[in-house]
Amino acid sequence: MSLNVTAQQILKQLVSFDTTSYKSNLALVEFVQNYLRDYGINSQLVPDASGKKANLYATIGANSERPDKGGIMLSGHTDVVPVAGQDWVTDPFTLVEQDGKLFARGSADMKGFIALVLSRVPAMLAQPLQLPFHLAFSYDEEIGCVGVRGLLTLLEQLPVRPAMCIVGEPTSMQVVIGHKGKASYRVQVTGHACHSGQAPLGVNAVDYGAQLVVYINNMAQQSALNGPFDYDYKVPYTTLHTGTIQGGTALNIVPNHCEFEFEIRYLAQQDPAPLVQKIADYAKFELEPKMKNVASESGINIVQTASYPGLLIEPEAELVTYVKGLLNNDAHSKVIFGTEGGLFQQQLGIPTLVCGPGNIDQAHKANEYISLEQFTLGGQLLDRLIADMAN
Repeated sequence: MSLNVTAQQILKQLVSFDTTSYKSNLALVEFVQNYLRDYGINSQLVPDASGKKANLYATIGANSERPDKGGIMLSGHTDVVPVAGQDWVTDPFTLVEQDGKLFARGSADMKGFIALVLSRVPAMLAQPLQLPFHLAFSYDEEIGCVGVRGLLTLLEQLPVRPAMCIVGEPTSMQVVIGHKGKASYRVQVTGHACHSGQAPLGVNAVDYGAQLVVYINNMAQQSALNGPFDYDYKVPYTTLHTGTIQGGTALNIVPNHCEFEFEIRYLAQQDPAPLVQKIADYAKFELEPKMKNVASESGINIVQTASYPGLLIEPEAELVTYVKGLLNNDAHSKVIFGTEGGLFQQQLGIPTLVCGPGNIDQAHKANEYISLEQFTLGGQLLDRLIADMAN
């Protein structure tokens, strides 16, 4: 790709890479690495164990080879959600402009932001930046902020970390100061099979799984009644939710296996560990003894499958005030979806907020799009940020 291309041209390239989370993102990050190299910018890849995926990290300006000042990190994820089973009017991996909108998978969530950042690289280089920019592009965010963990390890080892971070998830260019954390679990219930005519001689894994699901639902109702509460959210309390369940093989066989998944989406100021412990204790002390009285091999196993912390930064924090000033908008909010921001803030101590172009309502569905208006506003914020960093 030639130099000085537009953000829309870059977005066209980015969405052409099918980086659905179960696939490799290497073609995309290599494209970004080559793009930066054309401008004389070195970047570092942080691969996963398989070598088929990688994070990318680069620093621009203010002695970028050995930065002695924190600067600001612009963070985004390169993976997208699947398109299977969705009724797309256009090819989801081809950027289509129509009626003031740019349609493609990832256009809003969140390759649009990455394209805007990359398009501003020439402007970053043209300015005498007093503080550096850091580009942090991750993989596998959509399946529980998995890929960024390797990038966190890299950042922990740096002599000087970024002083602040903007995660460019689609917020309609509003400053977001908080989101809930998430912890998800897989529960495997092992029973004892027998003919259904002898049901009392078996251990019905579906029945015991159902009892645990009901217990989780009761906890959810207690959370809704008793809190704690944060009324900045549309749902102002921690939620518990069972999403999938399978079990049994035939009606005339007492099932020896049941499996289900549940999640907890918790307020950033709340520790989910006691909730998980209550569920584990109910399984261990209430359900398992009854199961093992019939068959010693039966039991319940609970395994965490994903987790990320919530994000919470004070409305009066320096970063929040700073970005609001750039936007000329004093409003802020909290959102229902999660980001990698909580990890940057909690694990690395980097003040972080979320602000990016596009609307989350257009993400994760057929005919995803980002409006040209939002695309323009996202670019304007970056332009103001670059100009300010030069002063």
